[in-house]
Amino acid sequence: MKKNTGSPDHIIRILAAIVFAVLYFTGTVTETCGIVLLVMSAIFVSTSFVGFCPLYALPGTNTCPTKQ
Repeated sequence: MKKNTGSPDHIIRILAAIVFAVLYFTGTVTETCGIVLLVMSAIFVSTSFVGFCPLYALPGTNTCPTKQ
């Protein structure tokens, strides 16, 4: 897999995952919506660590800076 996410994208994904997890674990968001947010936070963290987003690959989006 070729990396297609850059550093700013990683930071935004990690911050969103933290916010989603806090909302779920504090009980602000519960039931189905809470579980969806928790799953989304797991996906954000995993794509951030791997550096590849399958949804970015579909249209060919690449936020990773090119090395010259």
